[in-house]
Amino acid sequence: MLWLLVYHLPLQKCVLLQQPNRSSPGHSRWLHSVGWRVDNFGLGLLLKTKQIKRMISSYVGENLEFERQYLSGDLEVELIPQGTLAERIWAGGAGIPAFFTATGYGTLIQEGGSPIKYYRDGSVAIASEKREVREFNGRHFVMEKAITGDFALVKAWKCDKAGNLVFRKTARNFSQPMCKAAKVTIVEVEEIVDVGSFAAEDIHIPSIYIDRVVKAASYEQRIEKMIFWSSQTVNPNSKDSDRTRERIIRRAALEFCDGMYANLGIGIPMLASNYISPEITVHLQSENGILGLRLRWIPRSSMQVSKYGDLGNWMIPGKMVKGMGRAMDLVSSAGTKVVITMEHSTKGGKHKILEKCTLPLTGKQCVDCIITEKAVFDVDKTKGLALIEICERLSPDDIIAYTGVDFEVSLSDHTEVLATCCACIIVFAVQKIDCLK
Repeated sequence: MLWLLVYHLPLQKCVLLQQPNRSSPGHSRWLHSVGWRVDNFGLGLLLKTKQIKRMISSYVGENLEFERQYLSGDLEVELIPQGTLAERIWAGGAGIPAFFTATGYGTLIQEGGSPIKYYRDGSVAIASEKREVREFNGRHFVMEKAITGDFALVKAWKCDKAGNLVFRKTARNFSQPMCKAAKVTIVEVEEIVDVGSFAAEDIHIPSIYIDRVVKAASYEQRIEKMIFWSSQTVNPNSKDSDRTRERIIRRAALEFCDGMYANLGIGIPMLASNYISPEITVHLQSENGILGLRLRWIPRSSMQVSKYGDLGNWMIPGKMVKGMGRAMDLVSSAGTKVVITMEHSTKGGKHKILEKCTLPLTGKQCVDCIITEKAVFDVDKTKGLALIEICERLSPDDIIAYTGVDFEVSLSDHTEVLATCCACIIVFAVQKIDCLK
């Protein structure tokens, strides 16, 4: 059994790993990787020949073969938050056996029970184990163990003839700790240069951590979903859901203030950048789960919110799980305000604001405000919900009927009237610092 640490894995290395063992299914591998993206490419080649026993990742993307094998019980999948994954690999390279993090407390990550492997009848064959919890300065923290590997397979930009590496841009996020956390590190580079071609202070990984270097002839970065931009104006016949998405984003964009640092998630949250007031400056960031930043505003998706601020938005048991990505890292960050924007009810009319979430939690008591197409609620972690804004065509009695939990009514004379909106679900985490303009 081999343990592999994989990030930005080139096509050539997958072929090299795959060829010797095609007829030997017993030579399976455990993989630690950020995610899977496409079929028949990169890690998909090993997956296709069933040479992977377990995948440890934060997000698995849209790989159809991956989904089929996982749900049929042919593949084990352990999902962990993206920032935690990065820190566990870093700890392995630093010789630290374990560490404590607030991420995942009160969720399946800490409590155990997340499906790692299914039986073919859909029941859970292997579930994640419960993690140790300790309290520091009044907060609860989860113990996470370090990750190491037999091999690290890494893509770098340049390498000098001594074996020193330089990465390009975001490739450094996981590549650097992976190089240090494996017994043998194999790197594919785009260019091999003479020693001294780059300054010593510009070296990202020194040669002491590198065991093999491969220079391939060509490179390809497959795109999971390719969408082409059109210069045409908005289609007047667009769906009502599209128009309401835009309206909810316009309302959510009012949360921006001058000097704010914001992380915009993939999909609808990206639209929020279109409505930043020209009167203010907002700094857009990404991958903050890895970098450990405290951001003031982070759009994410949500499916359920409880009366006391629990959030459930990363999995539906028994169905394919894409992974929590960096969502758990974001909502567990100290000093943040988490604002949920979502449809008030499901398409079938079921409540999404509940006494208690029925879906696995992304964060426990992490939500501070809820924005829907019908109303806005403040969330008190001990008292519960307070209705502070309402749609002009609705009354408090209507909101009571649409909501699956009781709440206090705290409407003021200057309450902002909401427009009918929202066909998507987003989370905004805003740092609790006064934004002065």
